[in-house]
Amino acid sequence: MKLSKTQYAEMAAEASAPSKSWFNIPKAFLIGGLICVAGEGILELFSAVGLEKDSAAAFTSITLVMCSAILTAVGLYPKVAKHGGAGTLVPITGFANAVVSPAIEFRTEGWILGVGSKVFAIAGPVILYGTAASIVYGLIYWAVKTITG
Repeated sequence: MKLSKTQYAEMAAEASAPSKSWFNIPKAFLIGGLICVAGEGILELFSAVGLEKDSAAAFTSITLVMCSAILTAVGLYPKVAKHGGAGTLVPITGFANAVVSPAIEFRTEGWILGVGSKVFAIAGPVILYGTAASIVYGLIYWAVKTITG
């Protein structure tokens, strides 16, 4: 069956529900903002107990990853993500959720073939291409610095 562009557009419009952007965008902004505010609060807490800026930032990242992983494991993070949408993709918590979710989903297949092989199913490409891009950018930076002195 061959479809014209207009027929395809009509079929796609019928199949996809209209998005309530006027409602979803502010909700995502609010949820993402609350996650960031929580991160800032944790950072201030670690700073208040006497940690240096770099150490406080590292412990904040670790805490956010741990909280996201725990909330994913007990089923709360997906519920927040259902309402927060893109706001829950705040990089560090969204990444932790992306790592933990497949591990939980495939845990019935065992530690090796389930959790071990599926834990990076979603996050693996991010790690791979992020690392590759950082190498390329680093080489470009090194070349420019070498040439310009």
